Amino acid sequence: MDAAHSSMIVDGNCLAGMMGDLFGADITSLVATCSGCGTAANVAETVVEVDSHSAIVRCRSCTRTLFTLLRGQDGPRLVVGTLGAIGV
Repeated sequence: MDAAHSSMIVDGNCLAGMMGDLFGADITSLVATCSGCGTAANVAETVVEVDSHSAIVRCRSCTRTLFTLLRGQDGPRLVVGTLGAIGV
């Protein structure tokens, strides 16, 4: 990545605002299950690569992409990857 398009690796707590915009609530305390390896953990515990346009949310155990949040002119959009389930 060049300086014009840099990203940071952070934990899932950074998703509170974007997910709140999409779902109207902070879902970082919900449990996400990876269909790739079966790991279940709070969304806040995921590994997130975030930049000004998107957040790629990965399983902390196997690094598969659970889902991607995209920021667009029409608002946020969720693209599901290996997210098998999400719940309390």
